[in-house]
Amino acid sequence: MKDKRPSYLRTIRLRLNRYILPELKDMPLDEISSGVILKICRKIENSGHIETAARIKVIIGQVFRYAIATDRAENDPTTALKNALASRQHKHMAALTKPSDVALLMKNINAYPHAIVRCALKFSALTFCRPGEIRHAEWSEIDFEAREWRIPAEKMKMKRVHIVPLANQAIEVLRFVQQLTGRQKWIFPSARMDGRPMSENTVRVALRSMGYSNEQMTAHGFRGMASTRLNEMGWSPDIIERQLAHAESNQVRAAYNHAEYLSERRKMMQFWADYLDKLAE
Repeated sequence: MKDKRPSYLRTIRLRLNRYILPELKDMPLDEISSGVILKICRKIENSGHIETAARIKVIIGQVFRYAIATDRAENDPTTALKNALASRQHKHMAALTKPSDVALLMKNINAYPHAIVRCALKFSALTFCRPGEIRHAEWSEIDFEAREWRIPAEKMKMKRVHIVPLANQAIEVLRFVQQLTGRQKWIFPSARMDGRPMSENTVRVALRSMGYSNEQMTAHGFRGMASTRLNEMGWSPDIIERQLAHAESNQVRAAYNHAEYLSERRKMMQFWADYLDKLAE
């Protein structure tokens, strides 16, 4: 777990302490059968938490695989539970994709009263990076001369450097917010100015205050919004997927080619920024 993010580790510990250890902590490994594990997961399922039940099975399996690797167990009883649990419902992050809806969203963002949050919202729309990447953006990662935001590998979901070409409008947002937070580590710091980045709830609360429900638009939705519109406007899916920093199926290419399609992505990011500006007129 050494390479995992603190937020991931907190979630694992929470699930261990809440669901797993109360049931299994005093049992020898060789007494923990598939049936015992299924009973735990079924109890969680019956409470309506289907996704959590599946996660619990995965965590228990991880423990057993570690036990096997360290010669403390011979089998992983979770392997017998394949297809035994209810299917997980894959959530699609809510996003606005109709041009008229995107136009209204951008007008609402431009009118948002809190300057730093307004800039975070604009920057999210212009770069369509993951919410955590936006919140943890640092001034040291911005190259104004090259007009790039270089996100270090350790911050990325796929654990490789990601280059975000910055359109003119993104540079303008950064220059404005630099007057407010330029002496701090984070581009978008916590409202409490306590040395932490902006809260993960800040953008969500801002969207709710604009009247958008969780089923209409989320902080993650800026990615779906850009992906859908750019695909519909004829941009290459390869270029869009690379800008979204999705997994590269060819692992050899993924290992070295973090700048793939950079020239095309620069053009696309400026096109997208100009498109959003035109909608917001």
